[in-house]
Amino acid sequence: MLAISEAICRYRRRQGIDGPLFLGFDTHALSRPATTTAVEVLAANGIDIMLAEHDAYTPTPAVSHAILSYNRGRSTGLADGIVVTPSHNPPDNGGFKYNPPTGGPADSGVTSWIEARANELMERGLEGVNASHTRRRCAPPRRTGTTISTRT
Repeated sequence: MLAISEAICRYRRRQGIDGPLFLGFDTHALSRPATTTAVEVLAANGIDIMLAEHDAYTPTPAVSHAILSYNRGRSTGLADGIVVTPSHNPPDNGGFKYNPPTGGPADSGVTSWIEARANELMERGLEGVNASHTRRRCAPPRRTGTTISTRT
């Protein structure tokens, strides 16, 4: 989770994506701790993180809708998002869905780039990963937004 979160931060910088990142997660057992890890890395990289009110579980379409709503009429400061979910992976495997500013799923070129950077970070023992609480438990990470609506 540390490596993939850092790789997404690097992808954002490379693409000039500097708006907020909408972060959602589902009900799978590992989604909440994986989200906490992602928040630590995103915050350490200075990203404005938007979570659902009261840390509510967030379906993928809600994150996509939040991205599209935020980006409507903008050409700079665009938002993107992550949904922490195993999705179609086996239940014992976690997963991230990265949604670029288009709101839809990232294409294979994007996911391949992120995967390659994450693998490089893991090969180097996570050297270069920015994390505000890496493997040290302090106060929970501070949330910087509560913008995703989970109501249908």
